[in-house]
Amino acid sequence: MVIIYGTITEYMGTAYTGRGISHQYDKLIDTAEKTIFLKAPPTNVISGILNDAASRFIKRGFNVDRFNSPINPDNADAIFVTELSLFILQSSHPVSLEPTELGGRHRVISFYDMYDEEQLNSRSYEIAEILQESNKAKSKMLAAMSEANRIHDEWEKVNIVRMMWKEHEQMIDSLKEELFGMMKLHKKSMVSHRIPGSLSVGGSRDYLPSITNRMKRRILMKGLSGTGKSTMLKALGKEAESRGIDVLYGWCALEPNSVDLVLLPELSVCLFDATAPHEYDPESPADEILDLFPLCEEDAEADEKIEEISGRYKEKIMDGTGYMHAFAQSEERLRELLDKTIARKKFEEKARQLSEWIDV
Repeated sequence: MVIIYGTITEYMGTAYTGRGISHQYDKLIDTAEKTIFLKAPPTNVISGILNDAASRFIKRGFNVDRFNSPINPDNADAIFVTELSLFILQSSHPVSLEPTELGGRHRVISFYDMYDEEQLNSRSYEIAEILQESNKAKSKMLAAMSEANRIHDEWEKVNIVRMMWKEHEQMIDSLKEELFGMMKLHKKSMVSHRIPGSLSVGGSRDYLPSITNRMKRRILMKGLSGTGKSTMLKALGKEAESRGIDVLYGWCALEPNSVDLVLLPELSVCLFDATAPHEYDPESPADEILDLFPLCEEDAEADEKIEEISGRYKEKIMDGTGYMHAFAQSEERLRELLDKTIARKKFEEKARQLSEWIDV
């Protein structure tokens, strides 16, 4: 007897960007046939429930997307079971998401009442103190990321004016012809949105290998900031959509309006930005480089400006990374403290309820 397990693909659930905390959960909630909202204070036990559920689905042969926490990348914040169109998420932190179709596609399990009130009250002062510390570090981190984003815009402007945009458009047209030819599928394109990575503890972290490793063809884009990588990816994604081809967009961890990845599962092709901070090189003969560097005209004065700008940018990213570390430490202390006050019997009842809802 051959047992066929499903696969797991990892993404970042949320991203701490130059425009605040970013996520793509709302789009999944809109499209999933069933969403289960898990409401709870900051805790590590929800991650355990989600990981257990993911393992059960994988053993049954289902494919699972797991969305990890930037604060602790070993923790799952949500899972999506592709074949069942089932989305289960921790929906209270770091963003609060509420059900809009109770009694229909949406269900809720509240974990707020799983705590021993006496223990919780005895630690209330300590909890409030850690919360204040955590919020302070988070505010400083987001401010640093916002400034880094502003500096990055300066960087892009220097390169935008020296780009050969006509040749850039020709490259897009050439890629459309090569990738799609005369292909036109008689169906509506299924469009998905994910976040490949984020600022995390220790710096930038991404899951590009997990996301792309099953593609037969990977196109690694190399180019300076502001040279139209995101523009190119969006154009190719829109072209695929117009032809009924399914598209997964991977959104940027610094600028949430920019795209870092386009994946076309039906063609087994993906294109992604492979320059810093998520720098990758070809790993197999099937990998290829799409080089945008020659489209940016050489300019010694521009290079000097960029050297100065990049120094300021790196400094702000380092500041953000330091504040992220402080934020993550405070959050972990808070979670450990709250988890110690959990009434185990109440928690097990909640976990059992979820198990009953997802058994298929």
